[in-house]
Amino acid sequence: MEPTPDFSPTKLAKSLLRRSRQGALATLMPSSGDPYCSLVNHASHSDGSPILLISRLAIHTRNLLADSRVSLMLDERAEGDPLEGARIMLSGRAVEVSGDELNVVRRRYLNAHPAAEAFVDFKDFSFFLIRPSGTHLVAGFGRIVDLKPDQFLTEIGDASALIEAEQGAIDHMNEDHRDTMNLYATKLLGAESADWRCTGCDPEGIDMQAGKATLRLEFPERVSAPSELRKVLVKLAEQARAKG
Repeated sequence: MEPTPDFSPTKLAKSLLRRSRQGALATLMPSSGDPYCSLVNHASHSDGSPILLISRLAIHTRNLLADSRVSLMLDERAEGDPLEGARIMLSGRAVEVSGDELNVVRRRYLNAHPAAEAFVDFKDFSFFLIRPSGTHLVAGFGRIVDLKPDQFLTEIGDASALIEAEQGAIDHMNEDHRDTMNLYATKLLGAESADWRCTGCDPEGIDMQAGKATLRLEFPERVSAPSELRKVLVKLAEQARAKG
């Protein structure tokens, strides 16, 4: 299906990856090959890939350690009939995270799920990253599209400086500009006023959260450096204030 002015499969898939906090994880039972589905929390990597924090005591963890092939379904939790809301079925392989990448994965997950601080260091828990091979988007009648990874993941090869500065930018926005976060949410995204906080930023936008509610604010242009991030955030704040 071709995109239309009011429907961009790529934009919607990216937004679901960033806004979702829970999903249905499908793995394969090693003894029989039967499918096994479970509910998991997740967050997004800087490039949008799903991050899981799961215990080796769980059946799904034992399954994916034996066979890394997984599928993750995410939906936008629309009111009313859930089948009228958009959802993606992402397929790929789950890889345990280690080395330098662990720092980024850990802080991005804990920003999205601060309650996980209580058990993140338990010995049986580990972080896994789902490396997508593709996704199937269903966004309503006649809006069904298969997407390749380069269509829904964010390029971060040129954004190492931004990723390194991310946590400092998040802390600064949450500590000194919480009023601006509320303006972004209410004036630019049409959300209700709440205690909105920043949970992540990447070359294409910032992620926001208030309780269980999540938002994605896309940038008008791509950024790859901290100085560019500051400029676009100031620009968006000016636009929000101009809306009264």
